[in-house]
Amino acid sequence: MPSTIVLKRRINSIRSTRQITKAMELVSASKLRRAQVIALRSRDYQQLAYEFLQRLGSIPEAETHPMFAKRKINKRLYVVITSNSGLAGAYNANVHKQLLIALKRDQQESVGSQVIMIGNKGASFVRRIEKVNLLAVYQPFGDQPTADSIRPLLNNVLQHYNDGLSEAIEIIYTSFISTINQRVIEMELLPVAKPNKDKDFTSNVTFEPDVETVIQQVTTRLIEAQLWQAILESLASEHAMRMVATKNATDNANELIDDYTLALNTARQAAITQELAEITGGAEALNG
Repeated sequence: MPSTIVLKRRINSIRSTRQITKAMELVSASKLRRAQVIALRSRDYQQLAYEFLQRLGSIPEAETHPMFAKRKINKRLYVVITSNSGLAGAYNANVHKQLLIALKRDQQESVGSQVIMIGNKGASFVRRIEKVNLLAVYQPFGDQPTADSIRPLLNNVLQHYNDGLSEAIEIIYTSFISTINQRVIEMELLPVAKPNKDKDFTSNVTFEPDVETVIQQVTTRLIEAQLWQAILESLASEHAMRMVATKNATDNANELIDDYTLALNTARQAAITQELAEITGGAEALNG
């Protein structure tokens, strides 16, 4: 059994760690509340924007537009959202796993894979993968991202697609469902998915000033909404998983402190018993 000095040092060390994890848990909980409100508030708009994109795709004039036209895929670009820091449970690992599945599928289909990564954790992971072209790395957009902050990323993605450097663009991110439930999503960003053929999306619709102008100007904004929502969902998911991970670490620290405190008390009692036995033995030796 370790000595009382060693046990005291371990308890003090764990208490210091517990203070750090508890502080991180409280910070993550505060950030999660803000990120959750923002993500949920804009989710309905994102869904409506996606439906409207599909409506535009059902227009005959959109079939020849680069953002809607289907092309033979030789290269596929992935926009992957991870974090800059760890201590977030399986947040980054889940995204990495989904990316590996997508890359393996591309390899089987003889499709070249390119990646634009958000977050250093994902960038470090991709650099270790062979035959994958890491085009750019963006830093996370902070706890309160703005549309202006993500516009360089949007322009880069659209320019890459319009120049024909990739025939398809997908985004991999973590969708926030609840504090204890998040799901990694792989969504096709470009070309825009075709609508359900069983539904007529174009009946009784009037475009002003004309169809071509609407397609050219509106499509970019609607794609921006998809990218914007993915970033917000990922941010809320990251804070949720970090809060849960640090809470689990704090609970584990409490359990370790209890175990070591019990061991310390046992060691103290054993030492006291040993001292009493030595005193009693010495007294009996003197009396004899």
